[in-house]
Amino acid sequence: MRSTRSRYRVFTDEQWERIEPLLPSNSRRRGHPFGEHRRVVEGIAYRFRTGIPWRDLPREQFGPWQTVWKRHRRYAGDGTWDRVLTQILAEADAAGKVDWAVSVDATIARAHQHATNTTRPEQDTGAGSNHKNLPWQDVEPPGHGIGRSRGGLTTKIHQAVDGRGRPLALVVTGGQRNDGAMITEVLAELYVPRVGPGRARTRPDAVIADRAYATGVIRKELRRRGIKTVIPDKKDQIAARNRRGSRGGRPYGLDAAAYRGRNVIERFFALAKQWRGIATRYDKLAITYRAGVTLCSILTWVRLLEDTQR
Repeated sequence: MRSTRSRYRVFTDEQWERIEPLLPSNSRRRGHPFGEHRRVVEGIAYRFRTGIPWRDLPREQFGPWQTVWKRHRRYAGDGTWDRVLTQILAEADAAGKVDWAVSVDATIARAHQHATNTTRPEQDTGAGSNHKNLPWQDVEPPGHGIGRSRGGLTTKIHQAVDGRGRPLALVVTGGQRNDGAMITEVLAELYVPRVGPGRARTRPDAVIADRAYATGVIRKELRRRGIKTVIPDKKDQIAARNRRGSRGGRPYGLDAAAYRGRNVIERFFALAKQWRGIATRYDKLAITYRAGVTLCSILTWVRLLEDTQR
C-alpha cells in the first residue's frame, strides 16, 4: 500500500536529483533563504495535477500555501522554469533523445471563473517567452492570455513537440487566436543549447502541421529557413488550383508517411491535460499558467531521461 506521504509526490527521488541543482541556490540569494525546495516544488506540481485552489494545499505536506504560491510566482516571473527545461532539453539532445521532426498545433483550455474575474481587454494578442532575451522577463500579456471564442472565455496553448511527442516550446494566448498566425512565435521559442561547444539549435529538420497552417506565408517562411514542410493543402486551395488549370501552378508535395506522425502532438495534449490545472485554467496570470505547462514539460523529459538510465 502506498504511504500517505507518497500519494502527494509527483517526482521520484531520481527525478528530483536531476532538477534540484538547476533551481536557484541560497548562496546566490539575498534576504531570507529558500527552504525545503522539494517540499515546495512538489506542492506546485500537486496543485496543477489536482487543480485545487492554492489555499487548499495540505499544509502538513507542503507547508503554508502562501510559500508555495509565491515560489511558483517567482519562478514563473524570473524564468527559472524556462531555464530548467532548457537545460534538460540540452541534456536530452546531447544524448540523442530529441527527434527534430517537429509537430505544431494548439489546444483550448476553458478558463474557470476564478481565472477571469479580472480587468482585461476583450481581444488579447497573447504572448510567450523569448529565449533570445534570456533571462525571461516578467511580462504579463494584454488580457492575461484569456480571449472570447466559441467556447466562451478560453486560453489556447500553442505547442511544438518533437517527433515522439515530447514538448519543446509553447506560447499561451487567448482562445480566439488563430493557430497559423502563431507558428512563427512558437518556432521562435525553439532553443536547445549544446552541452559542449557550439551554437544552440533553433531550427527543426521538418515542421508537421494540419491544414490550419496551410498558408503561403507559412510555407515561404519555412522554405526560407530551410525547414521541410509537411502540411497538407486546404480543400478550397486544391479546388481553386484545379479551376485555374495549368495557370494554377503545381500542388505542394506532401510526405504522407511523415504526416501520419502528426498525432504525437495530440498525445501530448492528452497527457498534459491529465493535470486538471492545465485542462482547466484557474490562474489569473498567464505567466503562472504557462509555467504550470512548462513544469509538466519538465516532468515529461526527466521521466524519459530516468528511464534511459535504467
